[in-house]
Amino acid sequence: MSSTRQLKLKKYFNLFDLSQKVNYGTEVLSGLTVAIALIPEAVAFALIADLSPLTGLYAAFVMGLITSIFGGRPGMISGATGAVAVVILALSQSHGIEYVLATVILAGIIQILAGVLRLGKLMRLVPQPVIFGFVNGLAIIIFSSQLAQFKDADGNWLTGMEMYSFLALVLVTMAIIWGLPKLTKVVPAGLVAILTVFGIVFFMGIDTKTVGDIASVNGGFPPFHIPSIPFTWETLQIILPYAAIMASVGLIESLLTLNLIDEITETRGRGNKEAVAQGAANVLSGLFSGMGGCAMIGQSLINISSGARARLSGIVASVMLLVFIMFAANYIEMLPMAALTGLMIMVSIGTFEWASLRTFNKMPKSDIFVMVLVTLVTAFLHNLALAVIIGVVIAALVFAWDNAKRIRARKRIDDEGVKHYEIYGPLFFGSTTAFNDKFDVLNDPDEVIIDFEESRIVDMSAIEAVNKITDRYAKVGKKVHLRHLSEDCRKLLSDADAIIDVNVMEDPTYKMAVDKVD
Repeated sequence: MSSTRQLKLKKYFNLFDLSQKVNYGTEVLSGLTVAIALIPEAVAFALIADLSPLTGLYAAFVMGLITSIFGGRPGMISGATGAVAVVILALSQSHGIEYVLATVILAGIIQILAGVLRLGKLMRLVPQPVIFGFVNGLAIIIFSSQLAQFKDADGNWLTGMEMYSFLALVLVTMAIIWGLPKLTKVVPAGLVAILTVFGIVFFMGIDTKTVGDIASVNGGFPPFHIPSIPFTWETLQIILPYAAIMASVGLIESLLTLNLIDEITETRGRGNKEAVAQGAANVLSGLFSGMGGCAMIGQSLINISSGARARLSGIVASVMLLVFIMFAANYIEMLPMAALTGLMIMVSIGTFEWASLRTFNKMPKSDIFVMVLVTLVTAFLHNLALAVIIGVVIAALVFAWDNAKRIRARKRIDDEGVKHYEIYGPLFFGSTTAFNDKFDVLNDPDEVIIDFEESRIVDMSAIEAVNKITDRYAKVGKKVHLRHLSEDCRKLLSDADAIIDVNVMEDPTYKMAVDKVD
């Protein structure tokens, strides 16, 4: 293979970051840590969706491998997630696994189309308070989900020595993860913590909850399977709503996680490429008996905090997860859940945007409200897509309201008796009422100039407002001139002429109404 070809492949797979060559040892060890942490999460999410544990593990393998190789954000980890599990739960209970697999495939196709149509750029419309709220809500979810590990199989809180030993092991794990990086970063602190706690439990003979107590992780290579469903219009009507919701939830969570990793690593991922990769991964996940998924913020942060920055760590995590399933299930089932619980609690602490708490007296009240609302919806409803959509809508309404109040009109009469209205601020649907109130049609002189040098006509409502005000002046026999309309405003008026009666373009009285910019 030529050196040019090798360079292109190396650049594509991005096995090094933008500033330095990749540390392969760190990537491999980080991938191993993530693989271990993936197992209880994948099993738990499969059980939430009322599916077999292997369904979640197969999804974690396929999703992680495909997105690590082809995704738009090196270092980000994908797999089975709680957000997806909640979406498909009702479908799983009412129609079974075959319909779930078909839904996963259809959701993947929708995500691929979103990436091809370059809809990833819509994430630019998500304001910072929404991102803060989303991240904080996820941190609360990650933390609260670990509380279940402090309960027994019957759902009762652990008591006595069982509780004390479990809590002590969790605290040991957290102490190692917190303290080891201050001494050395040669090996991931999470992996050291897991192995240390495993050693303590094994050699001291401590009776504590293990991965095997949750479910068996023993299995083979993911079997290829085309969903056994009738390919009819009725079937499409059943799975399409679930697929659309799953696709949107997956993309929102994945792209917001991508943005978070971008901030941490001070690099920039590719949202549209990630959308295509997520879609392809879901399609293959459905074909290989997996429940589908999306980016996992917890495991991604474990990976990044362990020093991984490239694709290799995600590939190692996925491959090692499959190795564990096929060849080392007995050993993985011996891992203490206390170690994994401590790891995830530290992830939740690291995920929470503590800096957002210091903005309460500095940010606008509307931004604080949006941030808190998104946090609460994310944390308590576990509906990430709904939380983000609500936050974006409220932020947009607040923005529209603030801009609606900014429309101003400076009024003056020149030496020739012509009245000038100098408009300031954007003219759009929210400001048209205030705009119309600025004019005194009956008492104005016979000639009026409306100057838009400091304003812009933005939408159809604004065009209609201009049309109405010129019509009001025309009915009382007065002339109106519109000055300093920008090219985009002029084009908007011209295009709208075929839809509504725009006086300034149609009425002979206003043939000279649009003056060119000086």
